[in-house]
Amino acid sequence: MSILAAESANPLLPPVGEIIIGTITFAIAFFVLGKFVWPRFEQVFRARREAIEGGIERAETMQAEAKAALERYQAQLAEARTEAAQIRDQARAEGQQILEELRVQAQQESARIVARGEEQLATSRQQVVNELRGQIGQLAVELAGRVVGESLEDQARRSGTVDRFLDQLDGMAGVSPDGRGGATGSSVYVQGDR
Repeated sequence: MSILAAESANPLLPPVGEIIIGTITFAIAFFVLGKFVWPRFEQVFRARREAIEGGIERAETMQAEAKAALERYQAQLAEARTEAAQIRDQARAEGQQILEELRVQAQQESARIVARGEEQLATSRQQVVNELRGQIGQLAVELAGRVVGESLEDQARRSGTVDRFLDQLDGMAGVSPDGRGGATGSSVYVQGDR
């Protein structure tokens, strides 16, 4: 009978005891997995998702900060360039002003030197004229003494004669702007005291 019973059983179906044990084991495994493992997986996945989202947020924050820092850097760079251009323009203007001041000082110094030279020239000219007047006076006195035939040793007479001679000479010569005398003739006479 056991052979018949064994023949009548379906070989594809497991025994009922195994099905019950398998079902209980499956229920226990499902309970353990549902109670302990899946919540842990869910917690790990949530923590990982939060870490990723936090990382993305931190990356976005850092990217925004980097962008703001770049904009500040560019603004500072533009400001520095503007300031450098202003300093360069100011230095150029100061250089032009210094050159202009030096030019004015050079012109003033040149004018001062020319004026001092003209002054010295006028002084030298006056000295030469005075020396020549003295020499011409002396020669005129000697010549007048020879022409008149009398001695002009008397100081008062000589002084008067020389002064009259020089006055006549100045009147006749009338110095022109080019430095040449205006007298056409070369004869100058001396009037003696009579």
